Amino acid sequence: MRRFLFLLLLPAFVQACAQKNAQNPYGLKIINNFRDYQAAVKENPDNQLVEINKAIPSVRLDIRYATRNNFMKRVMYAQARAFARKPVVVQLRKVQADLQKKGLGLKIFDAYRPYAVTLDFYRQAVQKDFVANPNKGSKHNRGCAIDLTLISLKTGKELPMPTPFDSFSPEAAARYANLDVQVKKNRDLLISTMHRHGFKVMYNEWWHFDFQGWQNYSLMDIPFQKL
Repeated sequence: MRRFLFLLLLPAFVQACAQKNAQNPYGLKIINNFRDYQAAVKENPDNQLVEINKAIPSVRLDIRYATRNNFMKRVMYAQARAFARKPVVVQLRKVQADLQKKGLGLKIFDAYRPYAVTLDFYRQAVQKDFVANPNKGSKHNRGCAIDLTLISLKTGKELPMPTPFDSFSPEAAARYANLDVQVKKNRDLLISTMHRHGFKVMYNEWWHFDFQGWQNYSLMDIPFQKL
């Protein structure tokens, strides 16, 4: 009887394992259920994923992966929301305060990204140098990376930058030099302000900033709907 039950349940067990491996084929340690996330926050409040525009109401959102206006040309997020770890948001508030003195502010394109989305990006992207390798995971998956730009607080319009968000062109590099003077000034202001508050720009993406200390945070695969 026991053997019969084992054989009966085996296909379901194998299927469940296959689904789990499909979501994490590299054997990474990933927090992928809300109970484990809550336990991590209880252990250390800095692990909390804070909704950025609720903590900093003056920040604008343009969550491209909740639309078809992105390099994937399809909707990747079920909700247009932006989260980051608590210390990341604390520093972003300081960035926003500095920029407001100049009549400027932040517009966020992306922040925390569930690991399953990183897998989809890598599987389908043609130019893989511009997407995170899921073998290691992304700083976005840790809630410690932000994609953003500058806007005028008066008009709400984006300041001219070297390229649009998610461009794969050479001009997207953070140190690309052959630019219009004002465009370069805008880009360098964004980079210097972010650097001053604990963020490091990615070498080939002027809009992408990693929080210094990202190594202290786990990879996550919790969908926005559960946060």
